[in-house]
Amino acid sequence: MRKELFKEIEIPSGVEVEIDGNVIKVRGKEGESSRMFKTGSLEFVKKDGKVSIGSKNSTKKEKKMMNTIAAHVNNMVHGVQEKFEYELKSVFSHFPVTIEVKGREISIKNFLGEKTPRKAVLPENVEVEINGNMIKVKSVDKELAGQAAAKLETATKIRSRDRRVFQDGIFMTKKVGSEI
Repeated sequence: MRKELFKEIEIPSGVEVEIDGNVIKVRGKEGESSRMFKTGSLEFVKKDGKVSIGSKNSTKKEKKMMNTIAAHVNNMVHGVQEKFEYELKSVFSHFPVTIEVKGREISIKNFLGEKTPRKAVLPENVEVEINGNMIKVKSVDKELAGQAAAKLETATKIRSRDRRVFQDGIFMTKKVGSEI
């Protein structure tokens, strides 16, 4: 059964939203975020401080797509107001680990006493702060911040050893919205 469905998203003050076909650009005090959506028959309309997403002749599939796009746009609006932040902790038992940032590349030296440093390449538009053994990853885009944190965790993944004995690594302690 087809029916008219629209989802409205409030635009807070201090945030600008531009719609250009399938591309939505959001600007705020922390930065700018843009994203292209595959919309099918959905249409974006901006009026009276709200963005509405929907169609006059929607199916179940378009309703699901509409809710997903609305969640992404809400994350974009939240990200340009205050950056998404992930906290990670470097844990070691015997060999002290040093972490250095050079541009977009992070090198993890002396991990498990290894001679060659382990490296992780971060996506663009991601900030990394290192304070002792605590690492903070910040970005306007929630997906980029999560991807950078995941790359740091997988860079210190231990292979060919017993995980119950060798518990060194970089582990996430705080995600966006929840503490682990």
